[in-house]
Amino acid sequence: MKLKSRVTHSLRGRLLWYLLAAITIAALAQASIAYRTALHDADQIFDYHMQQMALSLRSGTPLSNTEAQQRIAAQAEGGAQAAGGDNDDMVVQMWSPDGVQVFHSVSRAKLPQRAVLGFSNVKSNGTTYRVFSIQTANQTVQVAQDLAVRRNMAGNLALRTLGPIAVMMPILMLVVWWVVSGSLEPVARVRSQVASRQADDLSPVSDNGLPDEVRPLVQELNLLFGRVKTAFEAQQTFVADAAHELRTPLAALRLQAQSLERAESLDARKLAVSRLTAGIDRATRLVEQLLVLARQEATAAGGAATRPVDLAELARRTVADLAGVAAAKGVDVGVQQADAAQVEGQPDALQILLRNLVDNAIKYTPSGGTADISVKNEVVEGLAQVTVAVEDSGPGIPAEERERVFDRFYRVAGSEAAGSGLGLAIIKAIAERHGASLVLGQSARLGGLAATVTFKAPAAA
Repeated sequence: MKLKSRVTHSLRGRLLWYLLAAITIAALAQASIAYRTALHDADQIFDYHMQQMALSLRSGTPLSNTEAQQRIAAQAEGGAQAAGGDNDDMVVQMWSPDGVQVFHSVSRAKLPQRAVLGFSNVKSNGTTYRVFSIQTANQTVQVAQDLAVRRNMAGNLALRTLGPIAVMMPILMLVVWWVVSGSLEPVARVRSQVASRQADDLSPVSDNGLPDEVRPLVQELNLLFGRVKTAFEAQQTFVADAAHELRTPLAALRLQAQSLERAESLDARKLAVSRLTAGIDRATRLVEQLLVLARQEATAAGGAATRPVDLAELARRTVADLAGVAAAKGVDVGVQQADAAQVEGQPDALQILLRNLVDNAIKYTPSGGTADISVKNEVVEGLAQVTVAVEDSGPGIPAEERERVFDRFYRVAGSEAAGSGLGLAIIKAIAERHGASLVLGQSARLGGLAATVTFKAPAAA
């Protein structure tokens, strides 16, 4: 069963099977056509000579046996030369007007003593005869021939026609096998190249000499290798950066633990405990951000399902979730505007996007400041779009650093707020996956940072 499956799904085997089957069927069809053509030609030739023989025996006076034999012999010799065969199988009978048989050629065949004028087929002696009869005032002449003779002659003519074909068939099959095997050799070479590779070898596969039907497949495979290589490199960079970033807080935690161990007074112990707790919080925040980023990249690679998401409702939920954090820091957070707006996307990812934007605004806004979120339906240059803007009254980000803050683990120099440098990288990745643009600028209303995410409005149903 396994061997049958391999043969069925082998392109080389399938091509060879169909081509060789086509050659065989064509040879059989040609043999059938050659036999039928030869049989038709033999019928035409023998019918003509039977007719000529009968006409030669027609006479105004009854022929003697000797005269009839001489005429039959002359016609038979001419017919044999023209037909390329032997006409000794011709049966000739002659009757007088009163129905008396006056002549019968020397033959073992005994035909019925009846004559249908013209051509007819008569069954006698276990075979079928082709008969031609002609009648004059003095006699009736009947010439007959066994049809088996014609079939034998047609078979011989067909064999002579098919002889060269029978010789050429094996040669043609060998040529087909050689051409098919040679044409598929580049495919086998590509398979060998891929099979011999190490797991980390993602270099392009050579498409030299490949057929036009196979080259696009190899080119797409090379594009896939390129995407996988890029993903691997990004993952390696991410792991290296994460290891580097985790090394610093872990080292700080170790030092703070040692300080706690060496603390002698109660005040020194309380200070060491507070620093250790803050260090643990920073490390926890970093690990959480790393896990969020890893989940988002896995979701993007897996192509998670999307559905319509109400951004206004999502904004209100985000503000409600972070209201406690904002109150603890003394920051006024709220929804400045919430137009009814829906976009096609992944709800969990969009929730993370809004949460990180608002969380960053609260984190970098001084106590007593303001952080607002707004969702607006807008039409820009005739195109409908949905914008989500998060503004704060914090220090903002210098214009020259607004692009660099999207890099992983990058933090603005001199920033007092604790962070991992991953929040904006996560936001940008989610926005790009949803076909949205993320722009950082200065808030005209609050004076701090304005982070604006612009989505294309879904087409009207």
